[in-house]
Amino acid sequence: MPGEFALIDRYFARPTPSAVLGPGDDCALLQPTPGMQLAVTTDMLVAGTHFLPDTDPERLGWKALAVNLSDLAAMGATPRWALLAGALPAVDEGWIAKFAAGFFACAGEYGVDVVGGDTTRGPLNLCVTAFGEVAPGQALRRDGAHAGDLVWVSGRPGLAALGLAHLQGRITLPGPWPRLCTGALEKPRPRIALGCALAGIATAAIDVSDGLLADLGHIGERSGLAAAVHLVQLPHLRDLAGSGEEYDADLRRIALECQLAGGDDYELCFTTPPAATQAIAAIAARLELPLWCIGTMVTGMAGAVTVYDPDAQPVDFARRGYDHFA
Repeated sequence: MPGEFALIDRYFARPTPSAVLGPGDDCALLQPTPGMQLAVTTDMLVAGTHFLPDTDPERLGWKALAVNLSDLAAMGATPRWALLAGALPAVDEGWIAKFAAGFFACAGEYGVDVVGGDTTRGPLNLCVTAFGEVAPGQALRRDGAHAGDLVWVSGRPGLAALGLAHLQGRITLPGPWPRLCTGALEKPRPRIALGCALAGIATAAIDVSDGLLADLGHIGERSGLAAAVHLVQLPHLRDLAGSGEEYDADLRRIALECQLAGGDDYELCFTTPPAATQAIAAIAARLELPLWCIGTMVTGMAGAVTVYDPDAQPVDFARRGYDHFA
């Protein structure tokens, strides 16, 4: 059975052309682009908490890096480097090979060099640190929203949470939805191009990891504002539940809860002045990515998010998002 360093050399030692010095020493040596600022983020994925223990290892490898790149996207940063640390309960070379294939597939797609990390024995736990670059003064932050700004979200939030509910047997998704939703859960697409395109246009941004209402609330907290979200403006999932005799009210309700509070979407939620609407439409067309205006930033209790039904009446949602310690 190979030891720790043999495993690293066999599965994780790859060329790192953008680094001065890559894996193999006590530290990597990195040279940021002159004049750029570093954006740095880290995330842990713990078996049983962040992913199901029987998740396909190749998809898990992709996701382990993708969720960190999503944080860089939310800051408008271009990904450059990553570190990978992991605890493994045992040496399963087949599992490790597939995990590494997924991890490096994501790294290759988004231009990331993996410059180091660590391994140890223990319950399955993965921790990635990602580095990106952004021009001074151009980083998208959570604290820049203004009253009257429009609130936008990319893609179709809610699919990942629906995929998890399906895998756990809490719901049964019809037709093509299981593949679509489990794909969104296990292989998210960090919105790097969108984050970079929003520089100088968006006033605030965040990636949707804990739930749309919770994460929009974080923008409100940091910007000293509240938010109003309108159900009729959300990207609809009504075709999921059918219509007429096939209409499934329970599935529609669950889909809405997943959309607003499910999390694990890694879409971007961001704010812009109303005058930027045409620019946002142009970005959506260029990236071939739907961007939905779902509400407005308003004065009120910082961090409060009110959801309104089609009759402009507030709707109460007991669950707003995921909290590890709630």
